[in-house]
Amino acid sequence: MQLIQYPDSELISAYIYGNEPALEVLINRYKDKVYTSIYMLVKDKYLAEDIFQDAFLKMIKTIKDGRYAEQGKFLPWAIRVAHNLCMDHFRRSRQQIPVTLPDGQDISVLFGAGDMASDGIEKRQVHDSVRKLVEELPEEQREVIVLRIYADLSFKEISDLTGVSINTAL
Repeated sequence: MQLIQYPDSELISAYIYGNEPALEVLINRYKDKVYTSIYMLVKDKYLAEDIFQDAFLKMIKTIKDGRYAEQGKFLPWAIRVAHNLCMDHFRRSRQQIPVTLPDGQDISVLFGAGDMASDGIEKRQVHDSVRKLVEELPEEQREVIVLRIYADLSFKEISDLTGVSINTAL
């Protein structure tokens, strides 16, 4: 049986016992969902990449140190690690002084212009429209949408992660 067919728990065990490719399979299995959930929270490509790398480094260290406790699924744990790093970033950034341009816009609008993919104008416009609508939601609602749609977490997992009741998450 190829590694790609192994369940998460067996891949983690294989990695702990020295099978490095098992970790690569696990990362490849969930990288898109973890990255997308980070990106939808921080709304910055480069910051999302940094947090994504930090999240997987933290997960690898936790697994190597024997502190990972298999409690069902790897993905909800990975999303929780990434989510916590995003929240840490927001806490730190609130302490920073914002820099605004003379017209009142945040200086960050000058950065990142022109880094759109060449997928097609229509597809980009739809994604941009959906992203803008999600961004307009209150933070708590946006967080639930990101975790549900982009991270594919259940409402029970979302309620556990965010510390709210399942009815509130719903």
